[in-house]
Amino acid sequence: MMQQMNGRSLDNFTFVLFGANSDLAARKLFPSIYKLALWGQLPEKYRVIGVARSPFDHETFRSFVRESITLNSPGTVTDEEHFARFCDNLFYVSLDLMEAGEYSRLGDEIRRGITEESSCNNLLFYLSTPPSLASHIIENLEKAGLGGRNPACEGWRKIVVEKPYGHDLESARELNCIVGGAFREEQIYRIDHYLGKEPVQNILVFRFSNGIFEPLWNRHYIDNVRITIAEDFGIRERGAFYEEVGLLRDVVQNHGLQLLASIAMEPPVDLSADAVRDEKEKVFRSLRPLSGEASRENVVLGQYEGYRQEKNVAPDSLVETFASIRFHIDNWRWKDVPFFMSAGKNLDRRVTEIVITFKCPPQNFFGPPESCSYTANQIAIRIQPEETIAIRFGTKRPGEELVTDPVFMKFDYNTSFETEKMTPYQRLLLDAMAGDQLHFIRQDQVESSWAFIDGIRDAFAGEVPEPYAVRSAGPEAASRLV
Repeated sequence: MMQQMNGRSLDNFTFVLFGANSDLAARKLFPSIYKLALWGQLPEKYRVIGVARSPFDHETFRSFVRESITLNSPGTVTDEEHFARFCDNLFYVSLDLMEAGEYSRLGDEIRRGITEESSCNNLLFYLSTPPSLASHIIENLEKAGLGGRNPACEGWRKIVVEKPYGHDLESARELNCIVGGAFREEQIYRIDHYLGKEPVQNILVFRFSNGIFEPLWNRHYIDNVRITIAEDFGIRERGAFYEEVGLLRDVVQNHGLQLLASIAMEPPVDLSADAVRDEKEKVFRSLRPLSGEASRENVVLGQYEGYRQEKNVAPDSLVETFASIRFHIDNWRWKDVPFFMSAGKNLDRRVTEIVITFKCPPQNFFGPPESCSYTANQIAIRIQPEETIAIRFGTKRPGEELVTDPVFMKFDYNTSFETEKMTPYQRLLLDAMAGDQLHFIRQDQVESSWAFIDGIRDAFAGEVPEPYAVRSAGPEAASRLV
């Protein structure tokens, strides 16, 4: 059975969620799955099997799902009859994810749903688990005959893997080797929720569907590009996690580099997943390496004051909570155009945006020469908290003198469209169900981005990050870098 939705067909399937009692499952996945069901976006027959160590039965799991949705998406459950039908599709298997022998129970539950009437033998696995468990789960699925390379399996097999994909280039390669041993690349969906955000997906449309922008999108007209990923809060309760990861691994290696690639990529030959991802990978391969002395000149790492007093943080921690990086992309389009990226915790604002600044006209008639930078044309793509695109240009200030002031034209998703937008997880889950890998990360991109970040981390190994005040713009050295 199939159901047509948004021009795509979804097969009946079974969604197997490892880490069903995780924070991610409670906050994002369960509300997303139910909202898709509520909108009629799921096929006629589907099953959701939660997997974790907790000793739930089916009914306890269904109560947990309802509690998660009620807490994290208030007002979503309004039709009790519909929710009861949704719960009929929820099942649970308790097992030790490290023990290969216990996966037979998961296989039994999957087979119980494969009947002539439901035929839910298409399997979508989702790893909502700590990264350290990913390789064990994948190997155990393969041993249990549930992997994607099993020639005897009927229906399709897919797996969604949450970031981080390893913690450096070596571990990323090891993980890619393990997941590639059980699933083919076209079955693997490495998820980064930033790629599901509406403004991020709109970058492709904005650039390549508008004739007024693409001719200017190069070193001849663009002076610099700035990417900001700023948060006005600290690490909260994630001290142990941040001590292992740090900001370069947590934000720059994935979100930051994906935003940079979206802005800098060449036009793809078509909109197929591989064509778009080919162009992003070319950007990563064109990045000028930042290792050794080059890192000293182009990177500033910082740590907010009070970080070492956070829960589960070492009193002498060298972990960075801020990074400012100057990139250069050594290709024909971007040669000598600096790309600046600033990302950090406990800064003076919460914003994610990309600002493209164009070169000034060759001669400034309207005011002193330094006023040109004040009125330089810009395109500002804001991803959060607002979802807007603004274009800045100069206009005459009212009065007798010919003096320019900058003004903005702004597009806002919330005021321009009345339709309810999907959340990133709703959109990416639907893409995975439909087999669309366009907004997921490919193996070569993972390894290229890690190779770049490892160069920076090696250059600063053992060094104390520059301190910066809470709710500030970051270390002073970062402003000098920009």
